[in-house]
Amino acid sequence: MKEIITIITIAIALSMDTFSLSLGIGTGKISKKRCFLFSIIVGIMHFCMPLLGNIIGQKIVQIFMLKSNFLLGIILIYLALTMLIEIIKPEEKNKNMNVINMFLFAIGVSIDSFSTGIGLSAITTNMFLAVFIFSVTSFCFTYIGLLIGKYANRLLGVYATIFGAILLIIIGIFHLFK
Repeated sequence: MKEIITIITIAIALSMDTFSLSLGIGTGKISKKRCFLFSIIVGIMHFCMPLLGNIIGQKIVQIFMLKSNFLLGIILIYLALTMLIEIIKPEEKNKNMNVINMFLFAIGVSIDSFSTGIGLSAITTNMFLAVFIFSVTSFCFTYIGLLIGKYANRLLGVYATIFGAILLIIIGIFHLFK
């Protein structure tokens, strides 16, 4: 049960940047059909990237003889700090969301799940369940963010990113001292 709660918490934290960016994109003219397609692409990337990260991460742990818990803690804290730094940067507005731009956006917001996949074996032995949860969560957060973006204030995106970063820091610290 603790493992599932941790995976869901990480999935929510990883989806917060997607949610906040989707809010901004949702303020542009994007149809519901495009919102759905966009969300599917993001969900697929949040499925594939942690698996790829886990494969690479296992090699890194073997080569450098690191504890995977420690590595995961460092990665999660790093991701949280980069999320917070992104808040400070000026926001780019690219509302032209063709399929190529959607795919590039999905890769960009999935890099954090790639990094998380590096240390994911410290949390679970059931990788497919974890990446499935990551995928479904990111799909939902993207879709909801796009739909709310049509109506929501930009500040909600900043608060969502801060909340996600705090979750990652807490989980990262937990894994540093595990």
